[in-house]
Formats: sequence, structure tokens, C-alpha cells
Amino acid sequence: MQYKTAVKRYLPFDLSRASQWAAREIGILAALAVAAGGVLGFIALADEVREGEIRDFDSAILLALRNPADHADPIGPQWLEIAMRDLTSFGSVSVLTFMVAAVLGYLLLIRKRGAALLVLVSIGGGTALSSLLKFGFDRPRPDLVAHLVDIHTLSFPSGHAMLSAVTYLTLGALLARVDARRAVKFYILGVAVALTLVVGISRLYLGVHWPSDVLAGWCAGAAWAMFCWLVALVLQRRGTIAPGAEGEVGPKTG
Repeated sequence: MQYKTAVKRYLPFDLSRASQWAAREIGILAALAVAAGGVLGFIALADEVREGEIRDFDSAILLALRNPADHADPIGPQWLEIAMRDLTSFGSVSVLTFMVAAVLGYLLLIRKRGAALLVLVSIGGGTALSSLLKFGFDRPRPDLVAHLVDIHTLSFPSGHAMLSAVTYLTLGALLARVDARRAVKFYILGVAVALTLVVGISRLYLGVHWPSDVLAGWCAGAAWAMFCWLVALVLQRRGTIAPGAEGEVGPKTG
């Protein structure tokens, strides 16, 4: 105990604050890696889709999820189909709009107007980007298997996959800052990632998207969410928006 006290006295900075600062910087590097990987992944998938070289991959996965004797019949019991219909709604515009509105209301009530504006711009921008990408690629929906839900929009990238990634990852990163405990952070972010994955998988099971649509939606959505998170961090350090429960940390000398 005396040894630790002596070490702490003669070190030029607080070890606990330094460890928090190191964790923050690692988080920034991880966010940059996810954003860059998402952009590169989307570009690669888009190139394959334009050239038509991914058709065999897409077809094989969609057919693997259907009864070989009847492509209108998905594999698995009836309850699984019902569950997938329910789960896919977590990526619908109606559900996502309700969730975002609820979070915005909460942030306004606790006077976090800057954070509320950031959430609104982040998710609104992601929604606009999804629409622009769909119209830009103009890819039709799969015609290989029967659609188990009604759809009326274009296919690439998957709007459900992209918007669920944008919304849940953005809100997850925001909520993870409320509690400093690492286990709580991992839990919140884990739930956000799980929701994003489940929504995308449900679109494949229901036959309304090619696998490459969903992968591209995940890539674009994750990249956008991480970009917005990095912008939020920059604005927080400049004092434009209020910091989270952790506050700003960094190794201090003296």
C-alpha cells in the first residue's frame, strides 16, 4: 500500500485518469477502423453488385433459407416465420421514428439540447443517405423466392439493415456514456449490435433482400454511426454539447 502511494506521489500524472484517457483513445481508433472498414466494405459490395458478380452468392443464401421443394416456404417451424415478421419491424421507419422521438423527448427534458440535435441530425442524415443510395443503384428486389412481407421500395442497400445500424448504434453509443461501468457499456452496445443483426437477418429470411443488400446496409450504417460518434466527441471536447457522465479525461501533469 505504501509502495503504491509512493509511486503515485512521484508519477507526473494520475494513473487512473491516464488509463481512462488510454481507453478513450483506443475507442476512437476502433471507431475510425469501423468507419473505414464500413466504407471500404460498401464500396466493394457496390462494385460486385454493379458487375453482377455476386449473384451466385446471393442466390445460394436465399435458396438455403427455403424449402428446396417449395421456394415460397421458408425453412423452420411456423413460429419462426411469425417471429421474423415481428422482428423485422424493429427496422421499420415507424418503429425507428418512435424510438428516436422517445429519446429526443428524454434529452430535451434533461436539457441536453445539443445532444438531441446531434441525434436528430445523425439519424436524419442516415435516412437521407439510405434513400439516395437506393435511388442511385436502382436495384430491384429479389425475384428468386416469394416475399413473405409487402415491399414497395428498391433493394440496394437494405434500408432496414442500414437504418437499424444507424439508429441503434448511434443511440447505443449515446446511452453507453451514461454509465461509466464497462460491463454496462458492453451490454448496451451488445444489445444495439444484436438488434441490428437480427433486423438484417430477418430481411433475408423473409426473402425481401439479397444478402449483399443487407451486408451493404450494415457497412454503410455502421460507418455513418461511427462517423457521427466521432463528430459528437469532437463537439463535446469543444464544449458545444454537454459531456456524458464520464466527462472528459486525459493525463494531466503537475
